[in-house]
Amino acid sequence: MDQHYTTAMDSRFGVLTLVATDLGLRAIKWPVERAGRLSLPDEMIPSQDHPILEATRVQLEQYFRVELTEFDLPLDLRGTEFQRSAWVGLATIPYGETVSYSEHAARIGRPKAVRAIGAANGRNPISIVLPCHRVVGVNGNLTGFAGGIETKRELLALEKNNT
Repeated sequence: MDQHYTTAMDSRFGVLTLVATDLGLRAIKWPVERAGRLSLPDEMIPSQDHPILEATRVQLEQYFRVELTEFDLPLDLRGTEFQRSAWVGLATIPYGETVSYSEHAARIGRPKAVRAIGAANGRNPISIVLPCHRVVGVNGNLTGFAGGIETKRELLALEKNNT
C-alpha cells in the first residue's frame, strides 16, 4: 500500500489537515470532520516538507489571500468512477460563480443524477481545491458542506468580493 503523508496548516477556518501520497493530494480535512466522510488509512507519516503538501499549503494560503483563483496541484482521487467525474467536474466551475446540483449533474453528462451528485460532493475529499462550495441548491440556498454552511458562505463571499 502506498504511503500517506500529512501535515497541518492554520487557516481562517481553523487547522486544516492536508494528506498526500507521492501521486498527489488525497484529502483536506476540516477541523471537525463527519465520521466516515473520508476513507484514509489509520497510519500516516507526518511531514513538513513533502513537496505536494508544501505546494498545497502555499496555494491554499494564496487562495485565502485572494492571490490565487485556480489551483494547480497533482491529485490522487480515489472513489467510484462517478464520484471522480463529479469531483473533477467541480474544477470547471469558475471562481466566484455557483451552479445548482442539477447544473453540475448536467455538466458531467449525467443530468438525472442530481441526488448522486449531492452524495458525491458530500464525499469530496479535497474541498476548496475541488470547489464543492460553489454548488448550491436550485433556489440558490446553501446546502451541505463538509466545513459547515457558515464556512461555505464565507468561501463564496471571499470569491464573490474578489472577482
